Amino acid sequence: MPSHVSLAVPMVHVGDVRRTTAFYALLGFAPTGVHHDDDGTLLWTRLCSEKAEMMFVCADEPIDNTKQGVLFYLYTRDLVALREHLLSNNVKAGEIAHPFYMPQGEMRVEDPDGYCLMIAQAD
Repeated sequence: MPSHVSLAVPMVHVGDVRRTTAFYALLGFAPTGVHHDDDGTLLWTRLCSEKAEMMFVCADEPIDNTKQGVLFYLYTRDLVALREHLLSNNVKAGEIAHPFYMPQGEMRVEDPDGYCLMIAQAD
């Protein structure tokens, strides 16, 4: 194949890009690109944490968290410590479960727009 896709970065519509950026900072993400409108409102950001990248853009309509058709599966080196960090910052982090497909453990977290994040212990 002469050419192929070498990186995929999801772009997610959110209600408030600044609020979303602050939430994902709790997971270790930092902005590597931003765009504001003329009055200073943050309209778009690209966030990175090591090999993980995501983009967030201001939605044109209200976000309906009952219609989210995507689930983000993220990995961390220390699931227990991350859960404690989230809880100490008033983020509702689910209990750590150990299903057959992830015996190392995973937990469920919802971001401010209701997107489901499954965060798993990395090998």
